[in-house]
Amino acid sequence: MRSGIRLLLGLAMSALGVTPAAPADDATVYTVTYVEVVPPSEAQGTALLRQYREASRKERSNLRIEVLQRIDRANQFTVLAAWKDTEALESHAAAAGARELRAKLAPLLASPSDERLHHGLAVGAAPAESAAGLIYAVTHVDVIPPRKDDGAALLRQLAADSGKDAGHARFDVLQQTNRPNHFTVVEAWKDRTAFDAHGMGAHTRQFRDRLAPMSGALYDERLYAVLD
Repeated sequence: MRSGIRLLLGLAMSALGVTPAAPADDATVYTVTYVEVVPPSEAQGTALLRQYREASRKERSNLRIEVLQRIDRANQFTVLAAWKDTEALESHAAAAGARELRAKLAPLLASPSDERLHHGLAVGAAPAESAAGLIYAVTHVDVIPPRKDDGAALLRQLAADSGKDAGHARFDVLQQTNRPNHFTVVEAWKDRTAFDAHGMGAHTRQFRDRLAPMSGALYDERLYAVLD
């Protein structure tokens, strides 16, 4: 786990109408945390993260928290959360519950957890339908620093276009606070058929074509189911 005032969590909110960008005075902090436990500890890791999620949801400063489990590698998780502001996140991370989770999770980890703080670039409301049964995609997008603003504009357009696709339940774009040329895209789709159709759509393929010359790393797309 990373040191200091941070912990395992992360976020995304979204919906059928994606907003162009977060208001300038929006203090919401979005965190995306990648957690990998050794395969024999999958059940223990799942139980700890479920317990952590339920405890966090009771905190007044928590706006949203979800735990996603990777479909093809069940020992890998992504924790998505939103907090009222930086102070709320710091207070949460320093609390006994978060510290206890870090201590219990540490011996199960295959590698240190990777937490990334963001602000919202294009974030919608929570999906109207239940998350159960949805297929999630979490993608890390890295563009070269001189093309940061171009990358942000492309991702905003992708969010707006994707919100019109059949089977869409959520499409959020988050921008890292310490490395603004890095982004996290959180999607939810009705099923795998809807996800695949979106990937083959003209606007998605055009986005990938336009992104390629400015990309700084592999387009890292991972598929998940929400942890019940």
